[in-house]
Amino acid sequence: MVEQQERKFYLRHFKAISHAISTYEDLNLLIRHMVEGICRTFNVKGSCILLYDEREKQLFMVSNYGISEKYLNKGPIFFDEKDSAFQEGEPVYIDDMQHDPRVQYPQAAAEENIVSMLSIPIKCREIVVGILRIYHSEKLLLNNEDLNSLCVLTEQLGVVIENNGLRNFIDGLKVAMESLPLRMLKGL
Repeated sequence: MVEQQERKFYLRHFKAISHAISTYEDLNLLIRHMVEGICRTFNVKGSCILLYDEREKQLFMVSNYGISEKYLNKGPIFFDEKDSAFQEGEPVYIDDMQHDPRVQYPQAAAEENIVSMLSIPIKCREIVVGILRIYHSEKLLLNNEDLNSLCVLTEQLGVVIENNGLRNFIDGLKVAMESLPLRMLKGL
């Protein structure tokens, strides 16, 4: 998939990020720190996290680092039915963004100087809820152990995203329940 490079992500880094994932109160801040940290750790052009909207059937950008607004606003991101990290639930590496048929916006990638991209699914209990994308201005070199660590971290992030959605739902129910007349709450 990707050529080998010296490892950049060791147990102490993994532990620190795992701890942050499990303790951050602010999901948006956590995601912002993750994409920036990935760029700095692996010295890549940019990174982003996209979450899937089941109603719209597309991926929406929730955080990014190192990518221009022009590239971010290139158009909607629909997942490809074949060879997609979203569809397969496995990492997908594209080493030539300008000539790979899976790339939706090759011209925009060329203008942004993006040569390669690694997509890692963000899963919760085997359901893909989003994608972590790592962009680079040359062929991406990543150690397999680093890739495995990123896959584990995106699974942890998937659980946090799912729990955050459930917490928001429960908070909405609480607000709705508080607005009901007391006589309607008898027996609940």
